[in-house]
Amino acid sequence: MPDKNDWRLLNQEEYLMNAKLIKSEYNKPSEKWDHDHCAFCWDKFSENDGDLHEGYCTPDKKYWICTECFEDFKNKFDFILE
Repeated sequence: MPDKNDWRLLNQEEYLMNAKLIKSEYNKPSEKWDHDHCAFCWDKFSENDGDLHEGYCTPDKKYWICTECFEDFKNKFDFILE
């Protein structure tokens, strides 16, 4: 488990504690909105080569989490995988 001083922790507890998540392929929501970032490490999700193409997200697809950060924080945040 990452320590409390992990650089990726920036008050995500306020909106991701006990979050319901789904594993999903990334699809851009619109022509004007073509990418998202991991809520922890800021890696980029998009349909472009070189970016992340799948990960974990809230059902409304508002928040995305890369696989590495999901594994690192799943116990600390008590994520609920649907």
